[in-house]
Amino acid sequence: MTKAEIRTHYKAKRAQLSPFDITKISAQVQALVLDALPLSSKYVSLFLPIERQKEISTYGLLEDIILKGGHPVLSKANFKDHSLTLYHYEHPNQLEISAFGIPEPKYGRTLLASKLDYVFVPLLGLNSEGQRVGYGKGFYDRLLKQCKPDCLFIGLHLFDEFVSISDLHNDDIPLHLCFTPGGIYDFRK
Repeated sequence: MTKAEIRTHYKAKRAQLSPFDITKISAQVQALVLDALPLSSKYVSLFLPIERQKEISTYGLLEDIILKGGHPVLSKANFKDHSLTLYHYEHPNQLEISAFGIPEPKYGRTLLASKLDYVFVPLLGLNSEGQRVGYGKGFYDRLLKQCKPDCLFIGLHLFDEFVSISDLHNDDIPLHLCFTPGGIYDFRK
């Protein structure tokens, strides 16, 4: 399937999920993350869900990063150059919903991507090698190129399935790990 077909397919699948389904799946995935990854002292870039897109909820994970002594980092999208600016997360009052429905920091201390230990990356679908399909603007591919070599790129997926992606590009950066309701997939060779 092409990336466009994958986006259409998974947006339709997400539309079938109830709020209860999303809450249940998000909790399952969050529990797996907590069991698998040390969060203490780690700088963790986390996306917050676009609720109208029925994305996986990461608010519980945000709380866990704080409780475990990690450093949560949130991004703000610049749609002119498709870049992300990283901010230390400090407080819920720091957030506002953008015109695109993205919960983003409206102020805060910025951070360079080279400081990150983990980057949680939003996705619609992925293949069995860890190549992901996002919304198609390349925000995260640009961000991941700026990270240090040992930074882990981590997907969170609502579904336990892989797709074949027929139109991969050289600039596409694969994930190292993906957490789904049914388990953890490690794509590192």
